[in-house]
Amino acid sequence: MADLLYGRNAVREALRARRRTFQRLFVSAGAQETGTLGEIVRLAGETGVPIERVDRRELDRRLIDANHQGVVLECSNYPYAELDDCTALAEERGEPALLLMLDHIQDPQNVGTLLRTAEVVGVHGVVIPGRRAAEITPAVVNASAGAVEHLQIVVVTNLAATIEQVQHAGIWVVGVEDDERAQVFDEVDLNLPLALVLGAEGPGLARLTRERCDFLVRLPMRGQIASLNVAVAGSIVLYHAWRVREQER
Repeated sequence: MADLLYGRNAVREALRARRRTFQRLFVSAGAQETGTLGEIVRLAGETGVPIERVDRRELDRRLIDANHQGVVLECSNYPYAELDDCTALAEERGEPALLLMLDHIQDPQNVGTLLRTAEVVGVHGVVIPGRRAAEITPAVVNASAGAVEHLQIVVVTNLAATIEQVQHAGIWVVGVEDDERAQVFDEVDLNLPLALVLGAEGPGLARLTRERCDFLVRLPMRGQIASLNVAVAGSIVLYHAWRVREQER
């Protein structure tokens, strides 16, 4: 079954990345084809994607309750990668590995936000479990503003086993968790081959995942709210890890 990507940024990045097979581009008839929409139409033409201009109500019917912004791209499903592809990319760039692991995060908006940050800071790969977690759906692509189209994402059966696998490859696994054993995130050395693990909304890291981590880090908090949203917390630590690594290069 084909994916229907929607939203101007998501559609543009999918066309730019050219990692999927494209069937048709639907554009709202009468929409001004300038700016991002104009770029989308140009990219579709360059890639040989048929363009159909349809009544906006047709797009509303195809994508109920989705903010499609007058553009929909019919294409193949998301092309997942293998873990070896991620470590190979790090080697190709001459950088210590930087991976992101999501431990059963289910909210598409949170996943999309984290993937957008991951792409911005140059993460070499993202690992997600195949069950009880948000997959790379059109909603996630849209929430990431299309960043996911430029990332290598791996689906695994057993996250704990994958943690052991990356550890054997010389990558340190660091869990982000508000735990009494955790160290403050900017007081530890993150300039090393690194996999950051983020837990699900509410329960946080699963027990086995937490036990497999080499160490835990936390974000200090001053206010009355008990914790930060996982996408916010993860983005802060990801960005900090990237900045530390950049300064040491």
